[in-house]
Amino acid sequence: MPSNFDGPSFSHFQSTQLYAKQNNHSNYVDVIAALECPVDIVFVLDESISVGQSNFTLMKSFVSDLVGRLDIDSGNTRVGLITYSSRVDTAEAFNLNRYSTVALVQSGVASLNYSNGTTYTAAALRYVRTTMLTSAAGDRPDVPNVVVVMNDGKSNINPSDTPVSTVCKLIKIPAYFRNCLV
Repeated sequence: MPSNFDGPSFSHFQSTQLYAKQNNHSNYVDVIAALECPVDIVFVLDESISVGQSNFTLMKSFVSDLVGRLDIDSGNTRVGLITYSSRVDTAEAFNLNRYSTVALVQSGVASLNYSNGTTYTAAALRYVRTTMLTSAAGDRPDVPNVVVVMNDGKSNINPSDTPVSTVCKLIKIPAYFRNCLV
């Protein structure tokens, strides 16, 4: 992140305790809502047994808080969400074209129920790619896609199928978004 970045601090997210622990240090992740840029965002939430009910509730709270800062009501931002453990929970998933207001997205997030199982991240990402990021599900071809994966670590079903880094030390902002940050 550029040293001259003057974005929002999101200090209120500290209460959700969303941080990565590494060598007894906490790395807080600042989240930037690109309020003036069109974007399609899909949240992918791990609800496996290793996450647990309390951490799943924290993830829901974080997503709801973040959604509240997005420009959904104008149609500029679309949000989709899936949960997964041993399988993708399609019953609770919602596509990008399902909800058109912040309140409806937050209600959809609040209604999520925790289940458990093992962690099959590759299946969740495959579902996002093949089902959610399609025009039938509301994906807009001329708008960037952002997929936010929230999990507690490496997948324990076919982990080699999911080369996703769980800790990012440097967040690069694509040029497309640089002029859109508030």
